[in-house]
Parts: sequence; C-alpha cells; structure tokens
Amino acid sequence: MIYLTRMKLDPARRATMKALAAPNLFHGAIERGFSGTRARDLWRVDQRRDGTWLLLLSREEPDLSQAFRQFGAEGAEPVWETRDYAALLARITEGSRWHFRLTANPTVSRSDPDRPGARGTVHAHITPAHQTEWLLSRVDKLGFSLSADEFGVTQSRWLRFRKGAEGGRPVTLLAVTFEGDLTVRDAERFRQTLTDGIGRGKAYGLGLLTVAGVPGNG
Repeated sequence: MIYLTRMKLDPARRATMKALAAPNLFHGAIERGFSGTRARDLWRVDQRRDGTWLLLLSREEPDLSQAFRQFGAEGAEPVWETRDYAALLARITEGSRWHFRLTANPTVSRSDPDRPGARGTVHAHITPAHQTEWLLSRVDKLGFSLSADEFGVTQSRWLRFRKGAEGGRPVTLLAVTFEGDLTVRDAERFRQTLTDGIGRGKAYGLGLLTVAGVPGNG
C-alpha cells in the first residue's frame, strides 16, 4: 500500500518557523509517526493560498500526532487526512496530461582536473535557466515529456542547517519548486517516479512530485 497524507501547518508557530528553515526538524517528527522498519518516505511543505501544508507519501499509514502538536494549525479539521494513493496511480496512462508540482534540489557534480579519479564535488544550479535545464534533461528517464514553455520555477530558497545533534555536520541545500503541465510517455516508469521521487535531499522535503488532472485530459 501507498498513502498520501496532508496536514495543515501553522507558520506562525515558533517551532514551524524554525522547521521551515531547518527541515531536519520536520524529518524527525515524521520519523516518529511510524513504527518498525520501512522504505524511506517522501514529503514536502507546500505554501498555498489556503495555507501551509505538509504532504507525506508513505508505504505505511502514519500517526502524525506528535508532528501536529509541534507544527499543526490549531483548530484544523481533520487534524490530518490520509488517502490511498493507488487510485491516482491507476489513472496514470500513456499520453495522459497532468499538472505537476515538484520541489527538488537541482545539482551538478564537477570533477577537479587536478585530482583525476577523485569523486566530483556537488554544486547547486542557482539560475532558473540551469534549473529548468536540469529537469528537462531527466524527463525521458522519468517517464514523461515536458517542454520549456510548459513549466517554470515558482520558488527557489536556500536551506541551511546542521545534521543530527547540535554541532553536527552543516548541510546546505537549494530547494527549487517547479510547476507546470507534463505528458506521460511511459506509464510504469512514471508511477515509479511518483513513488520514488527525484534528485537529492529526499530526507529533507525534496524530490516529491505530485500531479493533478488537467481538465479534459486527466
């Protein structure tokens, strides 16, 4: 089973404001919403007209009681909502059109010519042109097609925090949100993209691709 859960956040709460800048805090709260060993979950924070939402895709139904106590919007009803994701996955067919939203970490690995054979250094793509090129270069392997005039970058922000306990390793990630319309070319591969995510930083709210039907096409 795969589940999609959403919970309304209160961005005015001190804990929420802190977690929006340091997403490892959200990650820790989400981890505590499950029991036992499981596959890594995908999640994302969306800031929309109707509020700020935590979206979570998981293979186990979560209990977000602790996360709600830390970050939830007081008076929200229901406290969180979980749906079976299978119904949406079943609607994925070759040629179908979808409106998509993705927050990801577009990067490139560059090798040092003075250190042949050494692992390359990962750098973030910081311009919208390079960010859109990054996504366009991957769509064939991800099971869909997309042209440059069908989507755009709607938000780009740096995340800087320390991994683990105080004094842990510093982590810097660039979170880039893309939004637009895509066409499915390989239904099975695209379903895998939806459940596996895209790119780096998945533990910190990056990589989750979500879709909604385009009127007349979905």
